[in-house]
Amino acid sequence: MLICEKKNMINNRYNDEKELEAVRLIDQAETLADRGKGEEAINFYEKAASIYLDLGSYIKLDELFIRIAQIISKFKNNIQAVYRLKSIIRKTEELKLYEVSAKLLIQLGNISFRMHDWETAGESWQSASDYLYKTDPEEYRNLSSVLLLKAGQSFERSRLKKEEGKRLILKAVMKIHEFDELYELEEKRAFNLLSRKEFEASAKKFFDIAANFKIALDDLDNLIDEVESKDTLLNAKARFIHFIAEYQTVSALCLRASENRVHNDRIKELGKHSFELFKESISMLKSYLLPINSDFDHEIILRITFDTMLTSIIQGMLGIHQINPNEFLLRDIEKNKALVKEINGSPYYKITERIQKLGIRDALEDLSKVHLGHFELIKNTLIDYFK
Repeated sequence: MLICEKKNMINNRYNDEKELEAVRLIDQAETLADRGKGEEAINFYEKAASIYLDLGSYIKLDELFIRIAQIISKFKNNIQAVYRLKSIIRKTEELKLYEVSAKLLIQLGNISFRMHDWETAGESWQSASDYLYKTDPEEYRNLSSVLLLKAGQSFERSRLKKEEGKRLILKAVMKIHEFDELYELEEKRAFNLLSRKEFEASAKKFFDIAANFKIALDDLDNLIDEVESKDTLLNAKARFIHFIAEYQTVSALCLRASENRVHNDRIKELGKHSFELFKESISMLKSYLLPINSDFDHEIILRITFDTMLTSIIQGMLGIHQINPNEFLLRDIEKNKALVKEINGSPYYKITERIQKLGIRDALEDLSKVHLGHFELIKNTLIDYFK
């Protein structure tokens, strides 16, 4: 008993002495920082951090690492700042201090963005977003979403990660509206209902998904600065409008597949609204593509021609002919010969052309051979309806 008490006394005395040493080191670091000697100050902070690490005092580590990051962010040499920050971040990641790692990664993202290092900035903010969400999904949902948005916008400036940037922007907006995880679950439920031929129930699910995208669309102007990110905002709006129209169209097709005439007015309402939305999406993407003379984003070419094809399918479903879809698509962009050539090469453009010349029934074989996005899982239902 006495031996244990003696050991405890020795341990307590050792801990007190080490903590006192850490405090002295911090005082020295603060003095050096006040004199503008940041590099030397960090050395003392890191020595103090090592002591707190040995003592298992992680709260103090949190404070010290953030203080180190504040000093690093004031370095005039950005490359040196990035090097020191990365070194500190590795230590916090090894210790699984994810909240601290996130705060340091935010600083690294800010510095890298100022250096026009879009990839490092985006990766830093994306990792910070993941760490914060892992730490506390409820508390950090908004900040995690904003960081994801910033990461996406930074990646969009990079030739290497442009596509990843677009994906993250959409994910961030959906995350802000708490629709990111629910979306995939709801879509699976909708397709499951459809596979069981519960057409009315699946139609409602698909419409509810469209309604959630509408909420996200309405909030885009508040999330993305049009002055700084005009193309990002335009592209994101076009994508969300596309999703709304697509899911509404799927909803209408489900109701049509039910063969219940009571739904005729609703089918027309959904079809006409989706038709107008697809036209709006096409117009937005034309504005985005027109100034570009080469190196067109293949995904956007596919999307604009896919939306054009869907306007043709909706007209066939509703038995109307308001526009020639491909003529509408090419209107006002004929002078950009390279863009027109790129559009003409899309399989969706060719199918639309075939539908206009021969009718939708004669284009069904071609439709069965191309990927139809969210229509892919109901492709057979769609094709059967038009047979």
